[in-house]
Amino acid sequence: MITPPRSATSPRTRLTFAVLSVALLAGCGSSESSAPTSAAAAPESTTAVTALNEPATPSAPAETVPAVNATTTTAGDTAGAIVNVWSGPAIDPTQLPIGDDFVSTTTPAVGWTFSCQPGNPNAGGASADGPWLNIAAGTWDSTNKLAVSGSVVWEAASFTETVNGGTRTLVTNNLPVADPTGNFPIASSDPAYQYDRNPGTVTAQSITLILPQPGVVAPAPTCVPIGAIGMTRNGVVLFNALDARGDDAVAHELQDLCDGHPARVTYHYHNIPSCLRNKATGSSTVVGFANDGFPIVVERDASGALPTNDDLDECHGRTSPISLDGAVVETYHYSVTLEFPYVLGCYRGTPVGS
Repeated sequence: MITPPRSATSPRTRLTFAVLSVALLAGCGSSESSAPTSAAAAPESTTAVTALNEPATPSAPAETVPAVNATTTTAGDTAGAIVNVWSGPAIDPTQLPIGDDFVSTTTPAVGWTFSCQPGNPNAGGASADGPWLNIAAGTWDSTNKLAVSGSVVWEAASFTETVNGGTRTLVTNNLPVADPTGNFPIASSDPAYQYDRNPGTVTAQSITLILPQPGVVAPAPTCVPIGAIGMTRNGVVLFNALDARGDDAVAHELQDLCDGHPARVTYHYHNIPSCLRNKATGSSTVVGFANDGFPIVVERDASGALPTNDDLDECHGRTSPISLDGAVVETYHYSVTLEFPYVLGCYRGTPVGS
């Protein structure tokens, strides 16, 4: 495995959550909230997506194009035709590696995040290390991690997905469809408050993401920003694995029962949340899309296990058959893991806006 140099080591000194004057792309702890892409009018052929395993079906004829270099099997094939075999044993969720020291600003590598910028050690974030963290061993226990209290269902949540010709358009108000959030800001009476004093709120935001369809593999991998890297199919912005300090946000920061939390007013995930993973029980379920147009997929083997970093490339993806838009296609995609960097380590294609 390549071991790239870490450009700077983020100190483990924990500060109270501070509000920073940076944009949405600056990640957790930021004080501004702008859409991850420029807003645009949604195509007329748009249908709301309300269930994870039901891809959008536009009301008007729309062309669904398999991803670049992909081989489409038969349109009637389902994910049942997909058999995944992993190279090693499943990861232990009680001893997940803390990702703080697996970050580089110079070189991508398997199991690392190739970040476009170093973290800010003075940024906001968790105020203390929780008992689920074993800093000395460099591991954390996801089964013992505290969650922010509350279960708020957002009836106004809205998400649509449309494929027309060469684009896939995702439109959301960034409230999770059919999945709850916790109570934010974190109340002083919440046990989570002793470790994270996130003052952010969950607020509706109009976001349109227009992606290339199919995605195109770039000549070389590129870095991911500390901030928005894609969108999940329940309508929530996906950030990369890092907090604003450049540390493992999933391990250190406090999220709600669905693994989400706000950066000021932008509710987001740093991994594919447990709420979506638990619904995705088949061998291949597309749960979102990265900003370069490639699908994000929950893949399971015959025993129901997810892959590990050993099964994936330096961008946390691979080329294999997946179930996409009603067909089985062999294409590049990002694969969800329980271990850092969780979803994307770098972009394999060219992200929109680049």
